[in-house]
Amino acid sequence: MTTQQIGQRQLLLSIYIPAFSMSLCRGLVLPIMPLFALSFEVSYAMVGVLLAAEGVGNLLFDIPAGTLVARLGRKRSMMIGAVIMGATALAMAQATLLWEAAGYRFVSGIGMALWNIARHAYITEMVATGVRGRTNAGLGGLGRIASFVAPVAGGILAERMGLQAPFVVYAALSVAGLVSAWIWIPMDEASTKPSQDGALIRLWQVLRSQGRVLLAAGSGSLMAQTIRAARNVVIPLVAADHLGLDASDVGLIVSLSYAVDMLMFWPAGVIMDRFGRKWAYVPSFILQSAAMACVPLADGFGTLCAAAMGMGLANGLSSGTMLTLGADLAPKDAPGEFLGIWRFIGDSGHAAAPLIVGRAADLLGLAGTPFLVAFIGLGGAAILGFWVPETLRQDPSSKGTA
Repeated sequence: MTTQQIGQRQLLLSIYIPAFSMSLCRGLVLPIMPLFALSFEVSYAMVGVLLAAEGVGNLLFDIPAGTLVARLGRKRSMMIGAVIMGATALAMAQATLLWEAAGYRFVSGIGMALWNIARHAYITEMVATGVRGRTNAGLGGLGRIASFVAPVAGGILAERMGLQAPFVVYAALSVAGLVSAWIWIPMDEASTKPSQDGALIRLWQVLRSQGRVLLAAGSGSLMAQTIRAARNVVIPLVAADHLGLDASDVGLIVSLSYAVDMLMFWPAGVIMDRFGRKWAYVPSFILQSAAMACVPLADGFGTLCAAAMGMGLANGLSSGTMLTLGADLAPKDAPGEFLGIWRFIGDSGHAAAPLIVGRAADLLGLAGTPFLVAFIGLGGAAILGFWVPETLRQDPSSKGTA
């Protein structure tokens, strides 16, 4: 199957529906994870450890996952990833110690790495460059729709049935992602053909040939993903521990932020495919930094919600941008290995963000932490704007069709 052979129906069934199911799962626990961590009566730094555990597992397994996807195939990899995430969510509901919960989240990150890289590789191989921006933006948009709907449900579940309830629903919903991938993802040739070169040799070859690209683009992506992930830690912590809002209020703020976020996914895709990738992601990270710097000014539900919605608007403008940039840069002879490294770099930001926020909150307080995060976001915008080339104009197939 080539990039010209996949149609919108196949894309909907094989990518969008499974991705939406798994995004619903993650959205359910998004607003309550900081509250779940605080229930163990630990410091902000230890809250950061629990929140970072999934990202660390994801991070450490990104590169091995890239080679596993090449060996197992995209379909099997996505199914295994869904099983791991669902099983660990169910285990989280039974956790009684912070370190036990952190262990489950770490293993969940391994499943997430398999799921994400297999999905990314599928899009890279099946979707033409000229519509890749809209495809990835649509994918990001579905995630944002799920993140709008699910946090409200997660907050209500936690308020009425306890903080463990959203994890049980997460486990149940992950079955939908598993079944969707099983039915609609075609079995690819890579699943039956072992690699002729050793995995480490292939990774080394990719690093040698793509080192400069990965250094420049990866540094920008690292900082950009840090501010994205920090948003999901800063807002709930400030809401619950600084302003004294309850779980349902936290869920509502997160949902409203993602409501604005999801409105931007289609414009983001059009901007990327028509004007260039930079016109979406550089303004996005500048505006996210500005909105993050406004968080310390919040004095109640309304003002914090306004800052969160500002971040949502800005983040929506970059919907699918890092996925698209990675897909544009990936060499055609080793997409799985390259994307494994690319995800590793971006996921380093996701993993580091809770640790940075937790440690900074202990040292600077919750009022000072958003300024540090905003500075990191501006650094990412500068690197991506000045040192990363525009990838849309470099590819002669940029006028392809899905």
